[in-house]
Amino acid sequence: MSKTTRATLALQQAGVSFTVHSYEYDPNAERIGLQAAEAMGADPSSVLKTLMVLVDNKPACVILPSDQEVNLKKLASALGGKAAQMMKPADAERITGYHVGGISPFGQKKRIPTVLEQASFEHAEVFINGGQRGLQVKLDPRAAASVLDAKVAGVV
Repeated sequence: MSKTTRATLALQQAGVSFTVHSYEYDPNAERIGLQAAEAMGADPSSVLKTLMVLVDNKPACVILPSDQEVNLKKLASALGGKAAQMMKPADAERITGYHVGGISPFGQKKRIPTVLEQASFEHAEVFINGGQRGLQVKLDPRAAASVLDAKVAGVV
């Protein structure tokens, strides 16, 4: 498995300090983020999942703890929209350039509005997908919010 992806390159180019962590990806896991946390021996609230959504039919990205569920009404409101829904997996792959299970908010094909769940800031460092199944980057959530120009909001 390569530890260099578009996500890690984007973080390096932005001068963000991070470490790379690999784990055994389970394609049959019911909840990929929770499986990643368990495989790495990490607190599930510190392992963030990246979800691709549509807010008023426009693509957006939301990053939240793997042990939480997104509240679509709160998410739409955070981005100034009326309604949000989950994006179809094939559309998420086409828009991001990543495969489901390996979607990172970093290094996507184009910048889209991104929301980072405020509870993420309870941790000094969090894990976020590194752009490949079985690969996570560990970094300060403030650095993640900054490099993504993410809106920080309560969306769980």
